[in-house]
Amino acid sequence: MKRPGPLLTLLAGLVLGLFLLTLNATTGTKTASSSYQEKSPSPAPARSAASTAPTPSRVPAAAADYAGRTEDDAAAIAVSVRDGKAIAYYCDGHTEESWLKGDVEDDGTLRLTGENGAKLDGTLQDGRQIDGTVTVGGGRHAFAADRAKKPSGLWKATATVRSAKIDGGWIVLKDGSQVGILTRDGKPSPAPRIDPETGAVTVDGQQLTARPATP
Repeated sequence: MKRPGPLLTLLAGLVLGLFLLTLNATTGTKTASSSYQEKSPSPAPARSAASTAPTPSRVPAAAADYAGRTEDDAAAIAVSVRDGKAIAYYCDGHTEESWLKGDVEDDGTLRLTGENGAKLDGTLQDGRQIDGTVTVGGGRHAFAADRAKKPSGLWKATATVRSAKIDGGWIVLKDGSQVGILTRDGKPSPAPRIDPETGAVTVDGQQLTARPATP
């Protein structure tokens, strides 16, 4: 039997060498890829828009006065707002009146109460107007009161004249008209006009001074 020639031996060695080179190349590529994937950082979780959105701030109602009439024109109403508090006066100019007070919420809503079950529910409209309803003496009235500019607004006077206790309330509307009631020892009657520039008013021959009413 003849031995394989040198040429065959050389060819076999070349084939084996190529096979080993191919195997090493393939193994090296896989190893590098695996190593890269293992070291790659995981992406950070996305933050939702709700978690990043700023919380809207609410601004307390600005100090202001409001005056107007009920929709049925039965009475006038004025509201004074200061530091989150409010005072209101409902007056028909004859015998029916009510003073109410309470808080002003940051969203502009008002819930005011007075004697004998009187109440006012209203909402500030962009600081320009108060819309709502007022319940006095069993009657419920819708109203709209515009922001007042001096001398319009709410006025009040308390004094003793000829041994009688005097309590007066006035609403000065933007057209200059006045609606008010003066009580003498608890007995109501239409109030005399005040000077809207100074608040001066004459009651039973004695001069008094009405002043802007605030909470």
